Amino acid sequence: MLLAGAFAAQAQLGPGQDGTVKAQHGDWQIVCRPPPPGAKNETCALVQSVAAEDRNNVGLTVYFQRFSNGQQVLRVFSPLGVLLPPGLGLKVDGQDVGSAPFLRCHNFACYAQVVADATLIERLSKGQSAVFIIYQTEEAGIGIPVSLKGFAEGLKGLGN
Repeated sequence: MLLAGAFAAQAQLGPGQDGTVKAQHGDWQIVCRPPPPGAKNETCALVQSVAAEDRNNVGLTVYFQRFSNGQQVLRVFSPLGVLLPPGLGLKVDGQDVGSAPFLRCHNFACYAQVVADATLIERLSKGQSAVFIIYQTEEAGIGIPVSLKGFAEGLKGLGN
């Protein structure tokens, strides 16, 4: 499976954390925050926040981060109350990519995270749209569309 869960040990951006928009690439923003204690460089991520087309109160925030050790991580924050066992599903341009388990819930959201391999990055970079799928019940999946317009350019702008 393309999506394999992993925790990142480095400082990470998440909803509710302060950040400054440094650039806009299509529907994606590069958001940075000051370096964590002991680090020299600010922490930046490629970010997009969206709501379900038919439910404005159900949304996601998608983060893509590249760390100094070369690891690349895709992290998706979903609203509290999602059904955790099915995890988070992903389709790109209508093709099933896989799913990832939710790793943790905070007081503001639950998140799933995967190490983004070259195959996943290529699919996201060349794709037109992604649909992330969360579940409120075993039978009720909610597909939340995410535009991939600007993702490839944003990756270049994110740097190393």
